[in-house]
Amino acid sequence: MNVTVLPALAADVIAIAVLACLIYYRRHRRADLMFAYIALNTGIFTVCTLLMSQRVELAIGFGLFGVLSIIRLRSDEISQREVGYYFVALALGLVNALAQGSFGVLIGLDLLLLATMYVADHPALTGRSRRRVVVLDVVHHDDAGLRADLERRLRAPVTKVVVNEVDYVRDAMVVDVRFLADRRPEDAWPAVPARLATRLSRANGAGSAAAGERR
Repeated sequence: MNVTVLPALAADVIAIAVLACLIYYRRHRRADLMFAYIALNTGIFTVCTLLMSQRVELAIGFGLFGVLSIIRLRSDEISQREVGYYFVALALGLVNALAQGSFGVLIGLDLLLLATMYVADHPALTGRSRRRVVVLDVVHHDDAGLRADLERRLRAPVTKVVVNEVDYVRDAMVVDVRFLADRRPEDAWPAVPARLATRLSRANGAGSAAAGERR
């Protein structure tokens, strides 16, 4: 084994532990994504180290980055913030594997990525702004009534509302809401993905139709 691999491996382990455990998990409390970031980072570091040891063209490594960057797990929806953590975990693995001969550059880039994520996702910077996709069991015909209903349900001031779907048959609507919450991010209500909201509204409609047929 190349002796430069060991310091790079140690730096990568420390960097991903700080990112996934100390920054992401302490703020968002999702153990499944913490594991995913660690697994992704370790896999990228291992594959890129092997490619470098076999003198494979660097373009293949970036081709791997491109292939992995378009992978999306369809079983679960993740927010854009979590996509950002996903790419930084991937970038840490690439940096630590490809810069093994320049330990100072490696450490500097690791610190830059970690500091960027720490500051960009800090609660003091993001403030109280929250986003939710809400399924309503009523159709509002005016913006003032819709905003008042959402503020009553969310118990928070609403800053922006975008109507995604309106179903006059089932008397329901799906809205994308921005509001100011008083609670911390990990204590706030979980977001309902638009796809799940659509499925819920369709399921409710199917159940109502079946009940009508039985009558």
